[in-house]
Amino acid sequence: MLLNHYSVFLLVALTLCTALRIGLILRHRRSVAAHRSAVPEPFAQTIELAAHQRAADYTRARLQVALLQTPVEAALLVLWTLGGGLQSLYEWTASLASPGGSTHALLWIAAFALVNGFVELPFSVWRTFVVEARFGFNRSTPRLFLADLAKEIALGMLLGTPLILAAIALMNSAPAWWFWLWLLWLGFNLLALWLFPSVIAPLFNRFEALDNPELARRIEALLDRCGFPHYALYVMDGSRRSAHGNAYFAGIGRARRIVFFDTLLAKLDEAEVEAVLAHELGHYAHHHIWWRFVALALVSLAALWLLAWAAADPAFYHGLGLASAQPAAALLLFAMIVPLVGFPLAPMFAALSRSHEYAADRYAARHAVADKLISALVKLYRDNAATLTPDPIYSLFHDTHPPATLRIAQLRTATH
Repeated sequence: MLLNHYSVFLLVALTLCTALRIGLILRHRRSVAAHRSAVPEPFAQTIELAAHQRAADYTRARLQVALLQTPVEAALLVLWTLGGGLQSLYEWTASLASPGGSTHALLWIAAFALVNGFVELPFSVWRTFVVEARFGFNRSTPRLFLADLAKEIALGMLLGTPLILAAIALMNSAPAWWFWLWLLWLGFNLLALWLFPSVIAPLFNRFEALDNPELARRIEALLDRCGFPHYALYVMDGSRRSAHGNAYFAGIGRARRIVFFDTLLAKLDEAEVEAVLAHELGHYAHHHIWWRFVALALVSLAALWLLAWAAADPAFYHGLGLASAQPAAALLLFAMIVPLVGFPLAPMFAALSRSHEYAADRYAARHAVADKLISALVKLYRDNAATLTPDPIYSLFHDTHPPATLRIAQLRTATH
């Protein structure tokens, strides 16, 4: 294989991106370790030193997995492209189906996804059964883990097959296929948002109607104050897999519902649950889901246009280890290169998300009791072993929520 400018771009981008990822992990690990011996002043009266140190150790254990996984993923990308892995997989799947046809394209993409999943599996097992178990969070079993994995594969095939076939058909026939593929992608995402609460999520968890009349009345009163319709209230068996707690809105249109993890309800009192829900309502009141959708749409449009530009050049395929140009090859290369190109944009998306969290907190402070949201967050930081001392640069790239000290400080100003 002859190297060309696409090969050089891949090597440079991969090297810089991998070095940056590892550097950020090391910075974050040092920051957490440096502050392990003392609870930050804003939390000195509410979080014990032992809980703070447990959070530091938990964070460092998770970072250790990421520190090992990052270079493995980089090496795998080189093997797929410059190492000829994609071409070898193409030739092997060509012995099973007619080369260049839809069946062969599906086999090629499916085999690629399975190999990637197989490489990622040990890290997922490590996180679940070593790290999460060590700190008392894991409640999953090997049987449940494998059942979830099987469901994810089946769901990926069910939803991904028609999407891939449609994408290949557009790339083969439509003059401006990148635009039509963009519309298809947006439609697929909207469909997934609509299906998630009532079809997809119940495949993995059990949902039951909230059976707490007093809490239900508080929530209905909050919805009335905020001018929201009365959504269906559900409790999810999150404790089946993890001790972590959460709550979320799901769905769009009439499919929307409010979901509480059973672990969350076990940790918070009713006023705190109300405050957490007010925060979630703030996201909907400010249309954050649609702001994020628009941001994703704009970035994906630009990415697909760039793909169309590169896919028209035979050197794009030759420089990345493939013998011929075809839609399935373009899709696979796109899936591998997008994370490299998109990583420099991570601070922008993280900043957008953090600004949304601040706005939702301000909304909650106006419509519920700010002190109750503070106490709820402190409990969640403590019980979920979330670090209170992240490295600022690492946070800039990775954290979709503001650092605990800044978030609590804003809420405290709302109480005065």
